[in-house]
Amino acid sequence: MGEQKFEKKKKQICAGLLAHVDAGKTTLSEALLYESGQLRRLGRVDHRDAFLDTDAQERERGITIFSKQAHLSLDGLDLTLLDTPGHVDFSSEMERTLQVLDYAILVISGTDGVQGHTATLWRLLARYHIPTFLFVNKMDLAGTDRAALLEQLRSRLSGGCVDFSAPDWEESAAVCDDGILEKYLEEGTLDDGDVISLIRHRKVFPCWFGSALKLDGVAELLQGIGR
Repeated sequence: MGEQKFEKKKKQICAGLLAHVDAGKTTLSEALLYESGQLRRLGRVDHRDAFLDTDAQERERGITIFSKQAHLSLDGLDLTLLDTPGHVDFSSEMERTLQVLDYAILVISGTDGVQGHTATLWRLLARYHIPTFLFVNKMDLAGTDRAALLEQLRSRLSGGCVDFSAPDWEESAAVCDDGILEKYLEEGTLDDGDVISLIRHRKVFPCWFGSALKLDGVAELLQGIGR
């Protein structure tokens, strides 16, 4: 008999996109699908042709009403992406999806920062113990201040919010756990297992800053999730 070859099975995870309304969550889902090669062209909410906003009411009102799912493939990872409603009127639809999530991607508007519903979403994510990535969107618009936004995330959400695009992100992540900090001080670096453990146990919340509409920072977010 010839030699059998076995393909390594891809890891499968389900991640939900959550946000206060108008933070750009559906635009980010469109950008993620485009960057991963699942879409050939970018739709836009304001053009009423966003891939996941398929319902006539959603296209008319420019908001997500029903949770939708899409699939994208990264190196070694199959990712099911759930786009949830951001409007508070449809929060029950959003909360139903939390029970099936492995991870969450919380989208925050760089022009508005942490809003009331953002804080509510954060409490729900804590209640369901969901590891969370953050994407601060609309950083291409005037008036956004990266340092001030990061400080707001740390003060209003968690001190474990770490800018993963900053040169010193490893040090900022390591200080969130005494044991990992001791290892970091000895070795001068963090391995991926340490970082994954910090994220999984909700001690660290990786943050990226960019513009979903301009595809700025989207590739870096995807790479971070895949890694």
